[in-house]
Amino acid sequence: MRRLVATLLVAAFALAGCGGDPLAGGADTDPDVIAIGSGNFTESQLLAEVYALALRDAGVDVENPVAIGSREAYFPALQDGSVDLIPDYSGALLTYLDEEATAVEPDDVYRDLQAALPPGLVLGERSEAENKDAVVVTRETAQRWNLRSLEDLARYCPDMVFGGGSEFRTRPDGIPGLEENYGCTFGQYRVLDSGGPLTVAALSGGDVQAANLFTTDPALPQNDFVPLADPKENFAAQNVVPVMAERKATPQVRAVLDRISAELSTEELLAMNAEAAGPDKPALRTVAADWLARKQIVGGAP
Repeated sequence: MRRLVATLLVAAFALAGCGGDPLAGGADTDPDVIAIGSGNFTESQLLAEVYALALRDAGVDVENPVAIGSREAYFPALQDGSVDLIPDYSGALLTYLDEEATAVEPDDVYRDLQAALPPGLVLGERSEAENKDAVVVTRETAQRWNLRSLEDLARYCPDMVFGGGSEFRTRPDGIPGLEENYGCTFGQYRVLDSGGPLTVAALSGGDVQAANLFTTDPALPQNDFVPLADPKENFAAQNVVPVMAERKATPQVRAVLDRISAELSTEELLAMNAEAAGPDKPALRTVAADWLARKQIVGGAP
């Protein structure tokens, strides 16, 4: 575990450096152990815990998951062998790998993602569970300007401060996509976190007037935020999908991950996120274990 963390720290420094190659110097993980990484937000970490607990219950040797950062950090770690398995989202990963990708429907996105994966990586089955990026405003803003969709928003964008993670500013389906598809150019971009508490606080406090949050985030109903419709499908289908090193994708590992995907729905994802954000703030591993038990994936159930 110490070696994995050290390797990820080296990768993080490489990503932050100027002119360095973030894929250089990766070290393969133990051939008999699966190292799991995730994004640095609750849902991704929850999914990583689900994968880890289910695989361990099936007799697979698994290291405790490590929250690495944004896709720009964790995907290179997967490519260079620092980690073996990550939970990801089909549409966002496809546009990360292919900025010219045009698929938006779930099956089309999954097919094109399989073709776009670098050698040595494979996908598990996609889940029906979907967590899409969304442009979100407060209820007050939506009512004041009669906003229902991104088309309604476009005329007000120059007078608005937008909040989100640093990567959303440059991703093809982020600010560039909003400008291309809706003619929406915000007056200012404030770098916050990726769908996290800083973004929620900035939007609810009026420091930003629109923000990038995720559709399964319990902060949306908790704060009465309004996700704006995306009629031009700037945001493609975002089904949860495990991405893994082919060398570790044994039939046993695939079977466990595919069963998780078959059981996971958007409603289940929302429920887990809400439980994790509840007043008792249970450990993510506890939330993951409870879900796996409810679905009879662990504990010797069929």
